[in-house]
Amino acid sequence: MSSIKAWTLFFLAFFLSGLMQLSHGQEPGPAAAPPMSNDGKAVDQGVAYVLMLLALLLTYLIH
Repeated sequence: MSSIKAWTLFFLAFFLSGLMQLSHGQEPGPAAAPPMSNDGKAVDQGVAYVLMLLALLLTYLIH
């Protein structure tokens, strides 16, 4: 069973690295800088993504 998990993680890493390479295929030209905001929305969203990733990994390891 552990070989299936290792194979799945290997495939997932390979797939995600391919998606990262595709995202860098055509980079747009320089754009205007977005206005600066100090409301902490980006920080809150980053924390939410990290917590969702941890929950996903935890449920994967439990099952």
